[in-house]
Amino acid sequence: MENWWIYRGAADPHAGVLRLPDPPPWRAFNGGPPVVPHHDQDPGAPRRLGDHRRAVTYRPREHELELINAALYLRRPLLVTGKPGTGKTTLAYAVAHELALGPVLRWPITSRSTIQQGLYDYDAIGRLREAGLKGREAGADDPDIGRYLTLGPLGTALLPYERPRVLLIDEIDKSDIDLPNDLLDIFEEGEYRIPELRRISSEHPDVAVQTADGGEATVHRGHVGCRAFPFIVLTSNGEREFPPAFLRRCLRLELREPDSEQLGRIVEAHLGTAAQAAGEDLIDRFAERRNSGSLATDQLLNALYLTSAAAVDGNSSREQLADLIMRHLESDADET
Repeated sequence: MENWWIYRGAADPHAGVLRLPDPPPWRAFNGGPPVVPHHDQDPGAPRRLGDHRRAVTYRPREHELELINAALYLRRPLLVTGKPGTGKTTLAYAVAHELALGPVLRWPITSRSTIQQGLYDYDAIGRLREAGLKGREAGADDPDIGRYLTLGPLGTALLPYERPRVLLIDEIDKSDIDLPNDLLDIFEEGEYRIPELRRISSEHPDVAVQTADGGEATVHRGHVGCRAFPFIVLTSNGEREFPPAFLRRCLRLELREPDSEQLGRIVEAHLGTAAQAAGEDLIDRFAERRNSGSLATDQLLNALYLTSAAAVDGNSSREQLADLIMRHLESDADET
């Protein structure tokens, strides 16, 4: 284990993030008075990490640890590519869990996603409707505008927290061609502005808004800027290329598929030690079938759970049922 590592790939949370040195001068930010994060229990962590009492499923290799820590030191986003089931999204949850950085802020990307959606949502129609029901006009200087404005996952991550928040931008390769370019300025400057609040900043400089994690934050004069640049994980299945300017602002990590030993630890964390021991044959079968086509790790977990819950008798019928779940992802037609 390298002494400079902040994130060590361990199962137990620790305060190692406090040892993180100051950022390089070109990545230093001072977005204003610190904001206290809203830290309820992360609902996504148990699904991604399994039973914390036994293990955290993500067990990074040494070169992966080096790149994760480099992203933490340099305050740069981490672009993670790999086949389905290699642990791309789990990486974000594992870092948040070990470094005690609170719930992961997740932004799932589709072809319709825009930078605006990631930053904030302004419910102008809801505001006008409620004003009409109350028999008044929703003026531009209405201080209640904050009730209709919710910061998105990216917008929340860029609040001036003392410690970095973890932001997962999931499947960035599904985005419209313009989104990676739209992210460039945000990644470089660590700030953004909300025009709806800037217009009333003379009369109402401080407006309380809702955050993506269910909390509340005060926005000063319509400006949001980070103090600790968030730890941003962008996942990609490698289905498209990104512009050089975007890649220049990221560190790139390609995850390999987990081997049989890692698969065993994943099964143990999610289904227990007994399931791991009883399912060794199916773990080996999964690893063997993966040599002839793509499989995702959750297919193995589903197969093990199903064959256990269905109490299938006999190795032959058990394997046949597992094979129905562990079908190659490239085609609906699979060998039997």
